[in-house]
Amino acid sequence: MTDESSDVEFEAISSAQLDQVKLKQEGNKFIVILPTRVKEHPNHWEELWQELKYHLKHSERTWSTQQVVYLQAEDHLLDTRQLQNLAEVLQEVDLKLISVKTSRRQTAVAAATAGYSVEQINWATSFKEKEEEANIAEPLYLKTTIRSGVEVRHNGTVIILGDVNPGGSIVARGDIIIWGNLRGIAHAGSQGHRESRIFALKMEPTQIRIADIVARVAPPDPEDIQPEIAYLTKEGIAIARALNFEKSHRFAESWGSWDDTPTDIPKTKVETPAKFSILNRVLKSPSNNKDI
Repeated sequence: MTDESSDVEFEAISSAQLDQVKLKQEGNKFIVILPTRVKEHPNHWEELWQELKYHLKHSERTWSTQQVVYLQAEDHLLDTRQLQNLAEVLQEVDLKLISVKTSRRQTAVAAATAGYSVEQINWATSFKEKEEEANIAEPLYLKTTIRSGVEVRHNGTVIILGDVNPGGSIVARGDIIIWGNLRGIAHAGSQGHRESRIFALKMEPTQIRIADIVARVAPPDPEDIQPEIAYLTKEGIAIARALNFEKSHRFAESWGSWDDTPTDIPKTKVETPAKFSILNRVLKSPSNNKDI
C-alpha cells in the first residue's frame, strides 16, 4: 500500500474516532490505551487499528529506539492475530510490545500464549474494603509456558498448565497452581490474603511470596520429587507435600496463618513473621504430621 492510499484511509477516520486511542509516556514506559468499549460494529477493530497507525505516524516521536510498550486493552476482546497486528504496527516505529493489561479473560489468555506479560484486572472492583472479597475475579487458566521476562498478574487465582521458567513471574490475589515446574517467581495473596497458597508439581522457585512474606526455597531432594504446597505459618512460609494437605491443615484466623494441628489452635494472635526468611524445606507427613 502506498503512502498516498494510506493517507486516504486515515482521512476516512472521523475526528471523533481519532480521540479514542491514547498514547502516553510515563518515564521509561510508553503506554497505548484503547478506549473503553461501548458498542462494537463490524469495522470496530479496523478503525482502532487504523487510528493507532495514524497516531504513531503523525505524533511527535518522543520515544527511544526499541522502547517497550504497555498496552491497556481495557475491555476489548483481542485474539493472538490482533495482538500480532498491534505488535507489527508498533515495531514499524521502533516500539516493542511487552505487556498487556486487560479485563477480558480471553485477551489475557491470548496475550500470555503470545508470550507477553499479562495483568488481568477487574473493573467491577468496589472501593469499599469490606466488599473486596466479593470482587475477586474468577480463576485465570493458562495453557502455556511462562518464559523469562513474562509476568502474569490477576485479581484472583492463577492456574498454569505448563512450566514457569526462571525469570518468569506470577502475581495473584488468590492461589497459584502450577501443573508443571515452578522455577520462576510466584506471589500469591498479593493484596494481603494470608490464606493463599502456591502449588506446583515440582517446586524450584527463585523466590516465593505469600501476602507480605518473602522466602527463598532450598533445592528439593532429587530422589523425592513430588507435588508440594507453599503456605504461610506463624513462623513464616513452609512447604508441605500436597497429598492430603486439606485434611492435615486448617487456616487459623486468629493467627492469620495455616496450622497443622487443627485441634489445638491458640486464641491469641502471634506477631507477624519477619518480612524475609530463608526456607529449608518443611515436609509434613500426611499421616502423622511429623517432620521427616
